[in-house]
Amino acid sequence: MNDINLKDKNKKELKIEEQKEEDKAGIDSADDIVIEFQNVSKKYSCGDVEAISNVSFNISIGEFISIVGPSGAGKSTLIRLLTCEEKPSEGKILVAGRDISKLKKRELPFYRRKVGVIFQDFKLLPKKTVYENVAFALEVCDATNAEIKEKVPKIIDLVGLTNRVFALTEELSGGEKQRVSIARALVHNPKLLIADEPTGNLDPVSTWEIIELLFKINKQGTIVLLATHDKEVVDTLERRVISVKNGKIVSDQKKGKYIL
Repeated sequence: MNDINLKDKNKKELKIEEQKEEDKAGIDSADDIVIEFQNVSKKYSCGDVEAISNVSFNISIGEFISIVGPSGAGKSTLIRLLTCEEKPSEGKILVAGRDISKLKKRELPFYRRKVGVIFQDFKLLPKKTVYENVAFALEVCDATNAEIKEKVPKIIDLVGLTNRVFALTEELSGGEKQRVSIARALVHNPKLLIADEPTGNLDPVSTWEIIELLFKINKQGTIVLLATHDKEVVDTLERRVISVKNGKIVSDQKKGKYIL
């Protein structure tokens, strides 16, 4: 057996053990409600600042939700709590019935694989191609070469970049960079995709291309949580809108508008 096949064999054995951890830390749910915030508050020690206060809401399978609010309202804190970058000071955040603040350190990477995140500033690897940027998200998780070769082209095709697969990061437009960011977030088939101001640096045409792509992903069963300041996008979507102000939910509309 050559060295490459041996490495892949070892990786496959490791993946079996990792799958057990991933199953324990996963976010699959037999119920319609997948995510529950129960009276959640987050306080920071510096100046006794309360970023969010007594926040409660549920997210169900297949939802597309916009979270809106002025800068400093608490949107970013909600996202960091969902990705386990922060822990609540009070209350519980249940994902598939499990309090994620109780996840063990070794379980966090497996949980985060089920929560894709895309950012306003893309966070791509410079001097790398589209393919290399997407493949990297699998490589750091010790995916086999066979897995990478199978998954990466499919994800790149999903986001509409097949004709740019070998283009370098600096050769891409803003909209194309965001598509790569989305592709990278999708490589682990996340149950939840968090889009944190994904169109903030884009022109109007690229903005709507990204929104349409998020809709496409949502239709395949992934929950999409869109944090945005873009009133036109939110008003046009006519989907659920959670409005946050001064760390509190001031409105939760099933078919909402941007109202603050």
